[in-house]
Amino acid sequence: MTGTAPVAVVTGGATGLGEQIVRRLHGGGHRVAIADLDEAAAQRLAAELDRAGPHARSYRVDVADRADVDQLLASVLGDFGGVQVLVNNAARTQARPLLEITPEELDEVMAVNFGGTFHACQLFGAHMAEAGYGRIVNMASLAGQNGGTTTGGHYASSKGAILTATKVFARELAARGVTVNAVSPGPQDSPMVHRLVGEENLAGLKAAIPVGRLGSMTFIADMVALLASPEAASVTGACWDANGGLFMR
Repeated sequence: MTGTAPVAVVTGGATGLGEQIVRRLHGGGHRVAIADLDEAAAQRLAAELDRAGPHARSYRVDVADRADVDQLLASVLGDFGGVQVLVNNAARTQARPLLEITPEELDEVMAVNFGGTFHACQLFGAHMAEAGYGRIVNMASLAGQNGGTTTGGHYASSKGAILTATKVFARELAARGVTVNAVSPGPQDSPMVHRLVGEENLAGLKAAIPVGRLGSMTFIADMVALLASPEAASVTGACWDANGGLFMR
């Protein structure tokens, strides 16, 4: 890997699905900026990947704070000299009965999930447009398409907003070489799903999925990598689904 390798920024990249996306992009030849609120976890992953083949760096960022996102862009440009790929993966889930969600909880979840994605699309999108090239991939969710509330009604609403923002930014940036797409996973074989659903309920969840199984985080990472590639130039404003048949359109 050389200093001319493309640079990918992944928010929420230290653990879970974000970690899998980071590993996939790094393994595919990208230099990676691991941006996460959990600074220690991001540092551990960056140290591991940098030994496997430079370059990986960690950055502490709260995507709910626009100034943090602006500083992230400045830091990545200072460290790497450019950025070609942005994956907006940072998200907050909160399993709460719909009618019990407080205004404060709604604001917190929307600020991270939708606000963080919107700000990053603005700031990184402007830089990419000026450079004449970029790939932005926003992580949406089945919940934002079918109104599922297992992960919280405010989470579902935020993911629906991300789907619309993806189209808005895709239209704005297309003529300047920047594509903006979304990936919308259904239930994944992930620690978050196991925690939210409970081990005792996993069999019932799988039985309700037409293909009879949970999704693979590594496959989702492959989808992100494909959309992040130069070859994906003709795909923009799209949402790629991977939900086992729970939502068909």
